[in-house]
Amino acid sequence: MTNNMNPSLNNNAISPMTPQVIQTKFGDINGDGFLETVLLMGTKTPDSPLWKNLTLAIFYGQTHQFEKIMLKQSVGYNPTIFLGDFTGNHLEDILAISDTGGSGGIINGEIFSSINGKMRSIFDAESFNNKLKYTVNYQNQYKVAVRSMNPKKQYIIDLQYKGPDYLAEIYQQDGTLKQPIEGWVDPISGLYPVDFERDGIYEILAYQAIAGRYHADGLGDVENILKWNGNEFIVDRQTVGIFGEDLK
Repeated sequence: MTNNMNPSLNNNAISPMTPQVIQTKFGDINGDGFLETVLLMGTKTPDSPLWKNLTLAIFYGQTHQFEKIMLKQSVGYNPTIFLGDFTGNHLEDILAISDTGGSGGIINGEIFSSINGKMRSIFDAESFNNKLKYTVNYQNQYKVAVRSMNPKKQYIIDLQYKGPDYLAEIYQQDGTLKQPIEGWVDPISGLYPVDFERDGIYEILAYQAIAGRYHADGLGDVENILKWNGNEFIVDRQTVGIFGEDLK
């Protein structure tokens, strides 16, 4: 007697561990004149928007060969890929980004480029974060000094826009600090490809949130423009964006 209730006979069932195609892009990533098909793949966590085992799957147009590359940060939310020339070699590089899901809005980001005929990772946000060192110190007279170690810069933020209640918690009536306070700069929370010079080569605009006494006490953002120098991505320009005061 045949048992028709055996779940293994249900051909329409998809295992939650089955890799799925999340996004597809087309571009010449190795300079052979043929378009490659670049797939971002992963396994969806049941009952969750979290993706695991995030992998690039590349189908080469000329050779019909297939290559898989797992991302260094292979777990994330809302994963996407972007194709563009970041290195100036007139080939399409691959930028993969996903959200970590943390309270600070931190993201994962990695760039792959064809070097000597092989796809290599030339940037990842986690490693680059370790190169970006900052200090955030409250100062007398309602100021915060944000210092960057690379490049060596200092930015002064005026806190008076925060209002009298905020300032009264931190400062004496004469504007001196009640006690020393240190804030911090978060890891990268945004990576945006921008062709600033309109030459077909993308730079990366990287955002990092500046926090004061606690995470929700936002003071602004460090904005780094990252540019390929032939060997690695470096900070080409750096600015700090601050929040404006609401006018009545």
